[in-house]
Amino acid sequence: MENEKAIQIGLIGLGTVGSGVATILKAKEKSLEALVGRRLVLKKIAELNPERARALGIPEEILTARAEDILEDPEIQIVIELIGGKEPAKTFIRQALLAGKHVVTANKALLAEAGNELFLTAREQDRHIGFEASVCGGIPIILALRQGLVANEIESIFGIMNGTSNFILSRMTEEGQPYQQALEEAQKLGYAEADPTLDVEGHDTAHKLAILMHLAYGLPMDLSVIHTEGITRITPLDLAFAREFGYRVKLLAICRKENGLVEARVHPTMIPVSHMLSNVSGAYNALFIHGDAVGDILLYGLGAGMMPTGSAVVSDLVDIGRNINLGITRRIPRSSVSPEERGAPLAVKPFEEIETHYYCRISALDRPGVLSKVSGILGEHGISIASVIQKGRDQEGAVPIVMMTHGAQEKALQEAIGRIDQLPFITDRTMVIRVEDPSLI
Repeated sequence: MENEKAIQIGLIGLGTVGSGVATILKAKEKSLEALVGRRLVLKKIAELNPERARALGIPEEILTARAEDILEDPEIQIVIELIGGKEPAKTFIRQALLAGKHVVTANKALLAEAGNELFLTAREQDRHIGFEASVCGGIPIILALRQGLVANEIESIFGIMNGTSNFILSRMTEEGQPYQQALEEAQKLGYAEADPTLDVEGHDTAHKLAILMHLAYGLPMDLSVIHTEGITRITPLDLAFAREFGYRVKLLAICRKENGLVEARVHPTMIPVSHMLSNVSGAYNALFIHGDAVGDILLYGLGAGMMPTGSAVVSDLVDIGRNINLGITRRIPRSSVSPEERGAPLAVKPFEEIETHYYCRISALDRPGVLSKVSGILGEHGISIASVIQKGRDQEGAVPIVMMTHGAQEKALQEAIGRIDQLPFITDRTMVIRVEDPSLI
C-alpha cells in the first residue's frame, strides 16, 4: 500500500481516556495504518502532569504544557480534546475548528450544553467533530444512529447510560445494601467520584440523552426539556417490593416518539425482570432501541474506562483519517434525520402530560380508614389501583402501603400525591417510581 504523508494528531489531556487513546495508537499502529491508508501519528500531547506520559513511555519531546502549541501547529490535522468540563474545553474546540482542524471529543456535558453552537462552527468551517466517546464509552451508539439505523424511524430508546448509578442499584438489589453503603463501595472501586452528584442525580445520563435525541430526531440539544431525577431516595425496601411485583429498578433514560411528540426523561424506573435491560448489572451500560424496520435491538458494554472510551475515540480518528485520505469532509451526516424531515420538527412532550404506570410507597400510621382515604384521593384524580401490598408496622407505628396503579397521567398523579402527603396520618414523603412494562399497555 502506498503510504502518503502521515496524519498528524494533537491530544489535549492525558488523563484516563487520553492514556487509553495513546496506548491504542501505539499498540495498533500498523493495523490502523492499513485501515486508514496513512499513518496516524500522535505528534504532540498537552498535559500538565508529565508523570502520566513517562508511565506510558511517551517521549518527552512530544509533550507540552500549552494547548496552544497544538492549536497553532499547522501540521496537526486532528485535535483530540479530553480535558472535560466546559472551559477551556469549549474554547480549545472552537479554536481548533477555526484553525481548520478536525476535532474528536468525549465531552458529553459540553456537547449537551454547547453542541448546537460547536456543530454550527464545524459546518461553517467544513470540519468534522467526532463524538462517539461522548455516550456510553465503547458502545458504538453514535455510529449506529448516524449510519447503521438510518433506514429506521427510531420509535424509542431506553438506556442504562451511567455505570455508577447502575453499580449502586445492582448492589442494593442483589445484596440489600442501603444506598450510602453501595455508594461508598462504588467510590472505593473507582466507579464513583468523590462528589458523585453528576452521576447519581441523573445529570450525566441527561447529557447523553440530549445527544441521542439530537441524532435520532434532529432536535436541538437542550437539557431544559429533559425531566431528570436521580437514585438517592431509592431504598432496599423499594427494591424488595419491586421484586414482589416482578420488577427491577434501573436509572433509565427514556425517549419515545408518538404523534409528533417526543418524551424525554431520566428517572428510576421499574422494568420487568424478563426485560433484557433488567439483567444489566454492575457498571455496564445498555441501550434498548426500537426502530420501525429493524424492531428491537440491544447494545451492551462498558460505558466508561480507559480502554473502552479510548476505543471510541480511536474509531473517530479512523473515520476522520479515511476522509482526509480521500480528500472529503463530513461524509456521514451528523443526524439520521434528513433535511426534508427537519422541515416539520418534532416537539418535546411536557413531562406532566406523559402517561405511565406508577409504584407508590406511602408511609402512614396504622389507623382505620387510611387505605380508603388514600384510594379515594387517587380516585378523585382519575387514578385506579391495580394492586396493593401492606406490611406490618415498624417500631414507630408507621405502615408502608404499596400500590401499583393502572395507567395515569403524571400531572394527575403528582396532584394526588401532593394531597395525600398533607394528610395528618402520613409520616413521610411518598416514594413514587414510574413503571415501564410493555405487557401493561
